[in-house]
Amino acid sequence: MHLTDEEKRMRDGAEGDAVAAAMDLLIRYGEALGAERLCDTRNVAGTMTQPSPAKAKLVEEGGWAKAFAVINLDCDDDIDVPRMRVPTCQLQHGFSDDAAGLSKYSVANIELQGSAESYFSERGVNILATCTPYQVGNLPVRNEHCAWMESSAVVYCNSVLGARTNTEGRESTSAAMLTGRIPDWGFHRDDFRFGSHHIDVQVPVESVMDWGMLGYFAGATVGERIPVLTGRYGKPDLVRHKHFGAAAASSGGVEMYHVVGVTPEEATREQAFGPKRPVAEIVYGPAERRGVYETLNANGRDADVDYVMLGCPHAALDQIQEICRLLDGKKISDKCRLWVFTSRTVRTIADQKGYSKIIRDAGGHLITDTCSAIGQALPPETKVAALDSAKQVHYLPAIMGIQAWFGSTADCINTALTGRWAGRAP
Repeated sequence: MHLTDEEKRMRDGAEGDAVAAAMDLLIRYGEALGAERLCDTRNVAGTMTQPSPAKAKLVEEGGWAKAFAVINLDCDDDIDVPRMRVPTCQLQHGFSDDAAGLSKYSVANIELQGSAESYFSERGVNILATCTPYQVGNLPVRNEHCAWMESSAVVYCNSVLGARTNTEGRESTSAAMLTGRIPDWGFHRDDFRFGSHHIDVQVPVESVMDWGMLGYFAGATVGERIPVLTGRYGKPDLVRHKHFGAAAASSGGVEMYHVVGVTPEEATREQAFGPKRPVAEIVYGPAERRGVYETLNANGRDADVDYVMLGCPHAALDQIQEICRLLDGKKISDKCRLWVFTSRTVRTIADQKGYSKIIRDAGGHLITDTCSAIGQALPPETKVAALDSAKQVHYLPAIMGIQAWFGSTADCINTALTGRWAGRAP
């Protein structure tokens, strides 16, 4: 790899041992990718605070500096962790104080996470604690080079915002936050961002549920490639993009998509493909939509539902408002639990607007920082869940060994009120 003089100085220790370890990691990573150089970034979204047994043991042995060196930088040396070189945010992590006592999630994990937040906040990390940093202040501009983890955030960053990031990992983002560098490869490059498959949408796609199902179809069809959509869809807002991208990144490995006439980089189908020809022409019609719905509900067998989870990716304020409209004045069944996940920032506004109280008065909980899949915690004795997120339906049954139903937000709230699944295919 070609390194600038500044990068060589970082590698050689001029800015301390932690930066040198970070640069060494980036060089090894870049060479493995075949990158010829590094590019500058001033926007990093990673994770360093999520608790784990291994992390707890390292903290006990040598503090947070030891845990960060070993887990985040692949470094066994004793290093001091300096202030982050560039703007950095912590993504979603484990459960926090607002969920204490709701599940078997340990108090020790909550305390360990709180300790981590204090340590890394002092070093310049913004504890946004969300999978949707673009909803709460981290909003990169078009063509800005970023280093982000979290598949649903990455696909939104590339596709909707027109910024540039690969799906990075814990180690590469940690190295980037200390150096302001990331390998110049993949979605940082113009020629990597052209479409690969054309999807002709032949059924109306309007609702959040519609967009989630279409995203799940797109990911399952194109894998890790770049779908280009044309056809019968409305203009998606933030929430619809959020659910589409999260689903596409879950059923496949989509990191970027083009919705012709909507997403910013390509106004026409021809521009979206650039010099490339479509690998395949794909139809999304009534049969395909029905197949997606059946796939997402294939795990559901028992109509009695113990748990309704909403907020994957983390709920926007508009979604919480809709939940409150459906709940207002009603009570959740004593056979069911309702957890709604969002970011701390959105939760603060929800508190001010009275939305949190409406959910609480109905018997539900508005919880921040995590979700049941990331935190790996459910209400006690949960066997069957109802979800309005194609992403969560894809992951939660496999992670937690439960059944799950997929439907609209209204389907899910109705289930929370009755304790029974009665969702219907669109």
